[in-house]
Amino acid sequence: MSRLDFTPYRRSTVGFDRLFDLMENQMRSNGGDNYPPFNIERRSEDAYRITLAVAGFKPNDIDITAQQNLLVIQGKKHEERAEGEMLHVGIANRGFERRFELADYVRVENANLEDGLLVIDLLREVPEAMKPKKIAVNGQRSLEIVKDDDSENAANAA
Repeated sequence: MSRLDFTPYRRSTVGFDRLFDLMENQMRSNGGDNYPPFNIERRSEDAYRITLAVAGFKPNDIDITAQQNLLVIQGKKHEERAEGEMLHVGIANRGFERRFELADYVRVENANLEDGLLVIDLLREVPEAMKPKKIAVNGQRSLEIVKDDDSENAANAA
């Protein structure tokens, strides 16, 4: 098992503890279970898409829970009796749980299951109060272009 040491970064950064903890926890908990396979796509500056391959699952077999900074997707197959005797079972019929850590202000916009693919669209919406603002130095306002009244009056007289 490989281990990353974030100690040098922890010494020189402030407020990134949660990020480092997330990465360390992910490395510890990544047990190699890659079921179901998934893609993460960036669709624009603030839009993302997660696609999971969940063949054989129906919408009522899947539970999606969005919490603050966490998206949990669970699949539980309901027992279905085959009409005949199964000679070979090669299609995965097991349940799953997949967790995705979400950045601040990311919310689930839509979820759709079609052709064995579960597509979840995510959108980052930063509140207006959290967006960058220009700060005036010493309370001075920014410079504005001032028109000369004499030249304006001369233009109007002509």
